[in-house]
Amino acid sequence: MKLKSILFAVLAVGSVAAAAALFYAWESPLPPIDPRSARATDRDKAKRGASLALLGDCSTCHTAPGGAPYAGGLAMPTPFGTIFSTNITPDPETGIGRWSEQAFVRALRAGLDREGRHLYPAFPYDHFTRVSDDDAKALYAFFMSLDPVNSSTPPNEFPFPLNVRLTLAGWKLLFLRQARFVADPSKDERWNRGKYLVDGLGHCGACHSPRNLLGAERKSASFEGGEAEGWHAYALGRSSQSPVQWDEAALREYLATGFHAQHGTAQGPMSNVVDNLSLVDPADVGAMAYYLASLGKGEGRNDVKMPVPLGPGRLPQVAGAQAATPPSPADPGGAIYTAICASCHEGDRPLPLGGMRLDLSTAVAGETPTNLINLLVRGIPASTGGISRPIMPGFGDVLDDRQISNLANYLRSRVAGKQQWDGTARAIAAARGNP
Repeated sequence: MKLKSILFAVLAVGSVAAAAALFYAWESPLPPIDPRSARATDRDKAKRGASLALLGDCSTCHTAPGGAPYAGGLAMPTPFGTIFSTNITPDPETGIGRWSEQAFVRALRAGLDREGRHLYPAFPYDHFTRVSDDDAKALYAFFMSLDPVNSSTPPNEFPFPLNVRLTLAGWKLLFLRQARFVADPSKDERWNRGKYLVDGLGHCGACHSPRNLLGAERKSASFEGGEAEGWHAYALGRSSQSPVQWDEAALREYLATGFHAQHGTAQGPMSNVVDNLSLVDPADVGAMAYYLASLGKGEGRNDVKMPVPLGPGRLPQVAGAQAATPPSPADPGGAIYTAICASCHEGDRPLPLGGMRLDLSTAVAGETPTNLINLLVRGIPASTGGISRPIMPGFGDVLDDRQISNLANYLRSRVAGKQQWDGTARAIAAARGNP
């Protein structure tokens, strides 16, 4: 009898707890609107929203390869499963055409769709919660000004219980803090603008910070490096492993163009970021660089002297006029470097054919071999949008795994002067398997 009483009490407490959890997790839907009512948007507000969408890199995630801009459907692999981005054009059936401004702002800050379903934090609402009311409304005006595209999103691929959206309420309880951005009165206006963009719409920490086992950013290690779509997002500020210290001017040039001669070229997800930043107000990019520079400097050098640029009467090298090839070293990785790398990386070719000095490359000196291996296997494609960046052929079809490993180890030990990485073989396998 006593055992039955204990079991009954446990069940009762469990039922109450489950009911309380369900009550906390349940969110009410917001009423739909007539799609035509939101189409007559303020043009100036929509124009400002377009710039904000570039700062937020919205098109990158919400556009599938070959698909219409913002129509969703991009597959985004995560450690927990694959999520497909949503259609955020004003289509009334498959997009956000029936969403009110209130519903849009709630999604941006609280991670809830119009029907009240919890959104997966691959949509970085933990950063967008800092966005101001005016900017959130401008974004809504922009998206509602787009041409509607009828395009359904494939279902997400998550195992049970992660495919039950109510479980996300627990994640939010632990990690989501819905606080607007508050300016620091001890800092100037430009610093505060940069922090607002970096921490909010720019959601830079979403890639450049490590995450815990539940996929949340480790706030105690902000900007100490993270992973994004098979690439390593380098540590920023004092944790930077760059051989050359970043300063404000270098950060501004890199963010605006995707390249800096002392730091290298933006690849992977970062290439899309800088493509978008190249189209926004340079003052905003400058503010972001100003704030990021305030995070401090790593232990890299600050005395690097670059060659004087080619002047009138001096002809740059062309494909057939390369630097003298040095003698082939006995090291197998060094022999590969001499055969296929030295002519570009030790010559004086201008962009886009000229390679950067590898002793300045963060890919060679960084925390993991991931980015260097990706570059060796895939190469660097020609840039778009009229921005001049380096190009480089991929050697994944030319070199086998052992040769790529030898080359990476040579660059790491002989060029960067650092201990060889662990996990090079895993990085090669990942680069070959990740399109």
